[in-house]
Amino acid sequence: MSGARDDALSHTSTREVVDWWSTAVSDIEPGVIRLRGYPVEQLIDGVGFVDTIWLMVRGDLPTRAQASLLEKALVSAVDHGPQAPSIAAARMAATCGVGLQGAMSTGVGLLGDSHGGAGQQCMEVLDGIRRNTLGGADLERAVRRTLDEFRSGDRHVPGFGHRFHPRDPRRDPLLAAVQRHVDLGTVPGHHLAIAVEVEHQLAQGHTRPVPMNIDGATAVIYAELGFAPELARGLFILSRSVGILAHSWEEHEGGRRIKGPMPPPLLAAYTGPGERAVDRGQDAEHPAPLGE
Repeated sequence: MSGARDDALSHTSTREVVDWWSTAVSDIEPGVIRLRGYPVEQLIDGVGFVDTIWLMVRGDLPTRAQASLLEKALVSAVDHGPQAPSIAAARMAATCGVGLQGAMSTGVGLLGDSHGGAGQQCMEVLDGIRRNTLGGADLERAVRRTLDEFRSGDRHVPGFGHRFHPRDPRRDPLLAAVQRHVDLGTVPGHHLAIAVEVEHQLAQGHTRPVPMNIDGATAVIYAELGFAPELARGLFILSRSVGILAHSWEEHEGGRRIKGPMPPPLLAAYTGPGERAVDRGQDAEHPAPLGE
């Protein structure tokens, strides 16, 4: 066995080894750090953090207008208070002595399909409607068809409505920014038009509107900027990590240990059977033989 392994290793070239984890993202040598071809010392002096995020994910530097729009989306989703599960979990973890990295990873680990995934899901819906319009479907009709599918399955349309805010305060400034950049020619505006039409049709027949929430508004921005839907969740995680860091540190600085989900003396409601005694009679002292 050892001989076969040694023989295989002898036929593995240096090129095969270095190509195993080949990457177009970073070029690292002793004394050299280049990100997507740009020397890091030039990036330090010449670009901002948002530009660098775009560079690392997309492969080249954004225009100033693109970076400005991306920054607004990232700023908008930084935090939503301790009632957000990711923030609450991070704060609780911080009191358990796991360190800042453990608290942050706990919070980020909760950002899945239900909490943190609506932006990606909304982008997928908008992209699907966009494909239908490119195929010749009228925008109003394409949106109605999509909403009918959601209604027939009794499903919530991701990116619209909010369990806490009657009207998400982040919606208006974000959509206004997108419209400004549509007027400037930074982005085409197709996904903005689709999202506004979805919002319009969702409100029909209701006494209260169903406005876009933060997930819908940022989905519009990421889609207009050309990001893939999967990256919407990654960008949301980058943004929310700032809030998770701030809350984790605040809880750590507070010094409280092992903070539970509810303050004492409150306890979770018990819904099981009442107190009962274990009574196994003779079985406890004389268990039945195996096989009976």
